[in-house]
Amino acid sequence: MIKILFVCHGNICRSPMAEFVMQHLIAQRGLTEQFEIASAATSSEEIGNGIHRGTREKLTQVGIPWSSDKKARQMKQADYMAYDYLIGMDKNNIRNMKRICGEDVDGKIHLLLEYTNVGDDIADPWYTGNFDQTYEDVLQGCTALLQYILNNNQNYFLTLKHVYYYILL
Repeated sequence: MIKILFVCHGNICRSPMAEFVMQHLIAQRGLTEQFEIASAATSSEEIGNGIHRGTREKLTQVGIPWSSDKKARQMKQADYMAYDYLIGMDKNNIRNMKRICGEDVDGKIHLLLEYTNVGDDIADPWYTGNFDQTYEDVLQGCTALLQYILNNNQNYFLTLKHVYYYILL
């Protein structure tokens, strides 16, 4: 199983948006059982709060399912060992993720847009109010990240395909 943790400052706007977008992209490919997707915050400011209204509205508008059970949680040092990819939304998130986890000795911590040709920060809609642009950036980043994972784990997915084939026989 491939485990991805999306991280932003408060875990109410960008990282839950990325969590649900990635879950949707994975489900479209029939790969839900091969991934675990979650999100967290670098700060403690929003712990226990639900997803921001703007994120909920944007996900609903584009037909991406989300869960009202999702509550903000803070990233822990143990998350470094628990996840294969720790994906921050901006450079400040990356700095704070390394503060929480320690040095990134396994090369797990990356910006989401690193996987695109853009390689920049995803603006925080808490401040910009622009959930449309945030969604476009998150979708582009998640699509590129998923393609990267599929390309770099071909043996894993081929093995799964063969296992499923033999189970069906």
